[in-house]
Amino acid sequence: MKNLVQFQEAVEKELATLKLYVPIVARVHGGAHPEFLLVQEQFQSILKKLEAEETDFQGEFNELQGITSNYTVPEDTCESYEAVYRMLSNLNEAYNADITSADSK
Repeated sequence: MKNLVQFQEAVEKELATLKLYVPIVARVHGGAHPEFLLVQEQFQSILKKLEAEETDFQGEFNELQGITSNYTVPEDTCESYEAVYRMLSNLNEAYNADITSADSK
């Protein structure tokens, strides 16, 4: 991925775990937290773009921030739910850092 160094590093660190956790958290918590199903949709969109070697994830991260109230974990959820939000937030921050760095050049 061109010019997305921090994001690529974050993807390498977080992606395998996210692929495992997102479907499980959706199954366990989707009934009580239907917003997580929207999180899952955005994550799937990110995965498709990664596979297609696309580099614009701004729309997905904007949606995720809105859906999750900036990655605020509901009180009645498990550690895996929290981990998913933390990892998605890490990806979001790395992406924004790369974009900000590219814009300042």
